[in-house]
Amino acid sequence: MNRVKSNPEQDPAVKAPTTSASDSIGHLTHPKYRADIDGLRAVAILSVVGFHAFPKLIHGGFIGVDIFFVVSGFLISTILFGSLEKDSFSFVEFYSRRIRRIFPGLIVVLIAAFTAGWFLLLADEYKQFGSHLAGGAGFISNLILWKESGYFDNAAETKPLLHLWSLGIEEQFYIIWPLLLWAGWKRKLNLLVITGSLAVISFALNTITAYRDSVADFYSPQTRFWELLIGAGLAYAALHQKSWFAHYEPPVKKGGRRPKPPPPRLLGSVPLENLQSVLGATLITVSLLYVTRDKVFPGWWAALPTLGAALLISAGPRAWLNRMVLSNRLLVWCGLISFPLYLWHWPLLAFPRILHGSATSDKTRLYAVLIAIVLASLTYLLVEKPLRFNVYSKTTTVALLAVMIPVGGAGYFVYRQGGLAFRAAMNPEIHNEGDIDHLFFHEYSQNRFFPCTPASIRKGALFFGDALRCLQSKKDQPIDVAIVGDSHAEQLFLGLAEALPNQNVTYYLKTTLPIASDREFSPIFQYLLSDRNIKTVIISAFWYPKTSMVPVGSDLERELSYTVEKLGAAHKMVYITDDVPDFTFDPKRCKYSRRFGGENNCVEDKAIFYRELKTYYPILEWVAQKHANVKLVDTVKYFCSSQFCTMAMNGKLMYRDNNHLNLNGTRYVAKRLLQEYPQLANNSGFNP
Repeated sequence: MNRVKSNPEQDPAVKAPTTSASDSIGHLTHPKYRADIDGLRAVAILSVVGFHAFPKLIHGGFIGVDIFFVVSGFLISTILFGSLEKDSFSFVEFYSRRIRRIFPGLIVVLIAAFTAGWFLLLADEYKQFGSHLAGGAGFISNLILWKESGYFDNAAETKPLLHLWSLGIEEQFYIIWPLLLWAGWKRKLNLLVITGSLAVISFALNTITAYRDSVADFYSPQTRFWELLIGAGLAYAALHQKSWFAHYEPPVKKGGRRPKPPPPRLLGSVPLENLQSVLGATLITVSLLYVTRDKVFPGWWAALPTLGAALLISAGPRAWLNRMVLSNRLLVWCGLISFPLYLWHWPLLAFPRILHGSATSDKTRLYAVLIAIVLASLTYLLVEKPLRFNVYSKTTTVALLAVMIPVGGAGYFVYRQGGLAFRAAMNPEIHNEGDIDHLFFHEYSQNRFFPCTPASIRKGALFFGDALRCLQSKKDQPIDVAIVGDSHAEQLFLGLAEALPNQNVTYYLKTTLPIASDREFSPIFQYLLSDRNIKTVIISAFWYPKTSMVPVGSDLERELSYTVEKLGAAHKMVYITDDVPDFTFDPKRCKYSRRFGGENNCVEDKAIFYRELKTYYPILEWVAQKHANVKLVDTVKYFCSSQFCTMAMNGKLMYRDNNHLNLNGTRYVAKRLLQEYPQLANNSGFNP
């Protein structure tokens, strides 16, 4: 996530102190303070906090991070460009200021979260937390989370340091960007060309990766840097706008006098500035309303909030909206505390979800936000400002580094020690037996089965940690049964692979919609159609959030029909599963009774899940009825009675999070599936 401010001049409440000669290590230039930029920060942080606390009300609030990226790129690059051109740039001063800007609030929140985790988290939770703590201290959270799951996965809601992914991307950018600019400046290269070229390359990587690996696109620095580079381009334009017009001389008409050159602010006229700000605000508003977690994001969608932010920044402080709305004192204050508010809000929302399940009450989440605002204000006033703007800048920088290193080391120690199971938090009452560790689930399969074939598909496979997510049950044998889809298809593999010992079962996983026209799945379906040995294809997905991932102008019914028709023409029998129940609570509530936790309960009203099911089940049912090669597998009845759905049966837990099966669950579904469809064991295919 972005910073509240990038320099003393960007804080109206604080003036940079005069340093002693021994502490003065450079003379970086700073942009003139703009209250409207702090107001824009407020819009960004309120959007993010609103989305995390009340996602059903603020659907697209996560785009606030993209706004922060643009603001950060603008402010920091203004310092870099200006300092280079005045020959006053110092790497030591630049990175020292970054440390004094980022470390104080981050250290406080990391220590607070570490302490809370000691008393509240179970061993597997604390172990994962330890890796995230080390990653946060080392600014590589995005790279660690990249290997685990997607930002919008339900499991992500129970990671107290998930939000540090954006800080990792930003700091990775500021390790590379000053070095590139300095090298370009020394070689007298055009810095605007460098900025623009890198932005275009990064944006191209973003749009390509969005459809190939959406998780990588979200967390990869290469596919995110373009957002910061948009801000960098604005910074360069702001520094050179007047000089561009100064060099402009209109042509002299034959026999006439040379006309007067246009005023330097011709493109910055107030009417145009007002138009820019209104258009920018419109783009951000559209993003908040229409860019949801169901979209392929960032991809092309991220262009809306980033361009909106760029237009608002470029409009300048004279624009009416910037002057009257964004410069409002309340918004400016929210902007000033935006960085500590970002740091505090997510752990305060995540810990209650861990203890009580994802269905925390609106009141609990509102209290968490209010507490985060209070803690952010105190952190800003009592920690950030005193440490950032004291006269002993060099000593402060060294001290902050000296504290951050053992904080990160403590996280790594907790990870290596398996979550420190001797803690008092590790004495819960166990009610149902079953694994709830995602990494264990994936490693268990990888240790018993083999990498999938063909190599062309395996090359683009996803990972969970170091576990490959593309496996088959037999080595070097033709494939008989292929399971295709997202993680809800993947979870069927182990159970079916064990239940069909005479067949070679494989699964092909992507995070998008499993249809033949999808860019990510297209090569997979082409292979399925070409391989005559594959007689059975099972299609499964987390349908509810993915029903909107169809090509523009089409719908799920049409796309699924096209897919199964192609498979039928190739003599494939197709089984489409509905989906296992999606609970509103975490399975830990079903397995444990623990300190500070809620009641032990494995049951939920069936009507809650059916609100999701009815949005897609009629479509699946229609496709199955219209195509002779399709069977619709109703897995809901395996877990639900007429009134309730349950996570556990006969003392065995079936889930590892609120919508993914564990080892017990995948074996249970496979057993029920083969009882209902014994022809699966024959793998006879389809003969029209």
